[in-house]
Amino acid sequence: MKSLAFLLWALNMLVDTGGQLAFKKAAGHGLDVSGPGHWKLMLSRPWIWLGILCYLGEFFVWAAFLSQVELSVGIMLGSINIVAIMLAGRLLFGERLTFRRVSGILLIVCGVAVVGWGA
Repeated sequence: MKSLAFLLWALNMLVDTGGQLAFKKAAGHGLDVSGPGHWKLMLSRPWIWLGILCYLGEFFVWAAFLSQVELSVGIMLGSINIVAIMLAGRLLFGERLTFRRVSGILLIVCGVAVVGWGA
């Protein structure tokens, strides 16, 4: 993989993971209201806006990345974001990593390694 493609891939992983974590934080604890009040409160949190900014940035980074690699390769390499988000969720939110989840992580990592090696 070309160095520009690798840089864009890493940046995509960073902004996608950051966006997911920001959304989780925005929707997390302390939101005891339901219905429209829930959304109003969530929209008042800076985390939701950080998540939206991350996703906006990801849109441009992803498009640039796909201009550097074949779509089939890009999609496979992009799936590593799932692993990064699961690990970050464990570290930042204390989410559980069960045997099945860890097995899934290992399978995704192996698949991405195989695809990345051949790219």
